Amino acid sequence: MSTDEVKDNPMCAGCHVKAATLQCPSCLKIPLLAQSRGSFFCSNECFKSVWNVHKLVHLAAERKYAPYGSIGKPMFRGELYPWPLSPLRKMPPGWKGVYPDYAKTGEPVSERRWPRNAIPVLTAEEERAMWKVGRLGRQMLDLGAQAIEVGVSTDEIDRIIHEAIVEADAYPSPLNYMGFPKSCCTSLNEVICHGIPDARPLVAGDILNIDVSVYLEGFHSDLNETYFVGEVDSDSKRLVYAARESLELSIDACKPGMAYRELGSIIETRAKKDNLSVVRNFCGHGVGRLFHGPPNVPHYANNKTFGVMKKGHAFTIEPMLNLGTVKEIMWPDNWTATTYDGSRSAQFEHTLLITDTGVEVLTLGEGLDGKDGRYFGSQYAPKYRHLDETASEKARREATEQTA
Repeated sequence: MSTDEVKDNPMCAGCHVKAATLQCPSCLKIPLLAQSRGSFFCSNECFKSVWNVHKLVHLAAERKYAPYGSIGKPMFRGELYPWPLSPLRKMPPGWKGVYPDYAKTGEPVSERRWPRNAIPVLTAEEERAMWKVGRLGRQMLDLGAQAIEVGVSTDEIDRIIHEAIVEADAYPSPLNYMGFPKSCCTSLNEVICHGIPDARPLVAGDILNIDVSVYLEGFHSDLNETYFVGEVDSDSKRLVYAARESLELSIDACKPGMAYRELGSIIETRAKKDNLSVVRNFCGHGVGRLFHGPPNVPHYANNKTFGVMKKGHAFTIEPMLNLGTVKEIMWPDNWTATTYDGSRSAQFEHTLLITDTGVEVLTLGEGLDGKDGRYFGSQYAPKYRHLDETASEKARREATEQTA
């Protein structure tokens, strides 16, 4: 172990309790890990206690770790591949909050029993509960976003979000939902959705989607955003801006009497302006007492989904746009969906509630009311420039990129 003093004292990657002042000497020899906070430990004893797990990080960084054995590289079409996973997240002993029905077994029984075409209509009391869980979901996503920096692993971001949700007496909706092992989804670069947080440290130039879902007092909220890690290339910026704007335009159209199937046309029209494809096999959904329920909300044109918006409907819109093909391929974990050609993908999501006259965004960024058609906050600007870019700023950026 290196005994060099660490100025900002990151958390120990072994016990996750004490400040760390020692760095793994093997990590120092691997460029991808040299600046990773996951390579710091509080003591030699703590380092030795987790060595069997930590050494897999070295192998992964050197592209020698193959958790799926003979399946091999054909499953991994871009630059990403699976890194080691920490143990299944668990709720603390004696936790007194409300568990969803799948928390122990992994089986969402209530979802499977719910009539397929019966869109729930919320009462006034249920709407108040949705506002409460929506605000909490926003706070948890913002907390996770604040942890984004080069060298931080997605597993560390998941830990931060998990502990904050538990502290708020809520349950992280993804945890053990049909066996999902973590408390949020983190989808990097070519991952379309449902990426499992792991030991891979973030690298400058990555784009990262964090998808947070929270269960509080019997109700779920669901939201996600895509962030830049340091400076990213112009294609990634074009992709992320288009994904955000496609969601904003579709939200603007929501009101009583609007057919759910029409949202796909709005999203696909925007995507085509930047020559982007729209993912077809994953969609928005009803949310509330159920984590996923009716209606289905496809994001592509000419879909045949049923239903018309009515006061009291709560649902998500979450368009996924790709730089390349619309096709996806599943990793052997049966969760991680990536683009078939390895091109990058970006996504944004909000939880929405239909009112008498229009729509309310239950997961708005702090200080926003949505009345100006902007549904994402600027609290991270300029670090997360896509959250804060005005039309004039966009025009200047595009002109600069064209002359670069």
